[in-house]
Amino acid sequence: MQYAFSRSTDPHVDLSSLDAFNEGAPFVAFARMRREDPVAWCPEASGRGFWSVTRHADISTLNRDPELLSSARGIRIEDQTEEEYEARKTFQETDPPQHRYFRMLVNKAFSRASMAQFAPQIRTMIDEILEPAFQQREFEAVQAIARQLPMRMLAQILGVPASDAQYLVRKGDALIANSDPEYTDFVVDQVDTEKYRLLPFRSPAALDLFAYADELLRRMQAGEQLGVLSLVRQETADGRRMSDDEFRNFFCLLVAAGNDTTRYALSACLHSLANVPGLLEQLQAGDEELFESASDELIRWASPTSHFRRTATRDFDYQGKHIRAGDKVVLWFISGNRDEQVLANPDHIDIRRKPNRYMSFGQGGPHVCLGMFLARLEVRLVLEELSKRLRSLEQTGQHEFLRSNFIHGIKRLPIRVHLK
Repeated sequence: MQYAFSRSTDPHVDLSSLDAFNEGAPFVAFARMRREDPVAWCPEASGRGFWSVTRHADISTLNRDPELLSSARGIRIEDQTEEEYEARKTFQETDPPQHRYFRMLVNKAFSRASMAQFAPQIRTMIDEILEPAFQQREFEAVQAIARQLPMRMLAQILGVPASDAQYLVRKGDALIANSDPEYTDFVVDQVDTEKYRLLPFRSPAALDLFAYADELLRRMQAGEQLGVLSLVRQETADGRRMSDDEFRNFFCLLVAAGNDTTRYALSACLHSLANVPGLLEQLQAGDEELFESASDELIRWASPTSHFRRTATRDFDYQGKHIRAGDKVVLWFISGNRDEQVLANPDHIDIRRKPNRYMSFGQGGPHVCLGMFLARLEVRLVLEELSKRLRSLEQTGQHEFLRSNFIHGIKRLPIRVHLK
């Protein structure tokens, strides 16, 4: 039996619902919207409504214009007061020139060259992860593999003990997966989270991460070097430094986003290898260049971050629609990644796809993903190591998706491996 990546078939799904992606991404709905209404007004049951932008070209155009569409009033669909978004904001929720200042602080630490230095450690980690998993032959792949690598890399990058990684990832899950009751007792649309409205993701887990960040600040102030965190705390050439509050929110972002999105990219890779005939054999016959293009294609296919929201700074007309100042405009990158006007046969995996104008990292705008080079490296090396070891793998039961319309991914994937 072949297990479809997405089982969602509703062409008119409510994209504001946190249950909209429970059966996988609503690709049928996005395809209809791209054809019929690519800049569509979407009402909300518990909000003021938003515009959905679903075509690749429109997303690219609007994502490049932070003066027209601001990130500083929130990046998810939910409504926030000014007090809330000011308290919670990271550099993701800033616009130029403030955003450029933050990027100056962190770009060097997450550059392609900096991340490439981790390749030997990543290969060692992959070996340590795959060996015990493969001894079982049959196992749940997200917990055994996809969750493990980014979790271990998180500790490496932060310069904290590996024994702390499990704790940090558990707290990060409670933040970014605050809509899924498997990961938090404070599900954002099921319990009253008003008490935590000034915390990242309205989650009390942020308090624990703030306390951890404060201890790291104390150690760095005492002169200790802590991985990339020491780099982001350095002064810029003009004498500016990230404040303690900015550092706490940045740390929460790093823990949450630095783990989840790569996890769900890897779970999509494993699902694809188990279900797409000939995919593993193509990788095994390929070279380094093929693994590079395969990584990009499978990250496109996975699309772990479904959307980013912007807020209109003034009235404007676009594609025949009148958008008013203050309106929420949601850029559905996951839809852009399946746009048939830009990508040939986008509902199929083509690991030799070139050019591959995918949008998973927010390419083209000022908010291009900070962890892009690390994520691509991790995915590529996992694909390389799997292709060396496996004769085949198969999915043995139904997979389950994260409950979220913001982060898209398989959270449970039972598989059986057949080794060479």
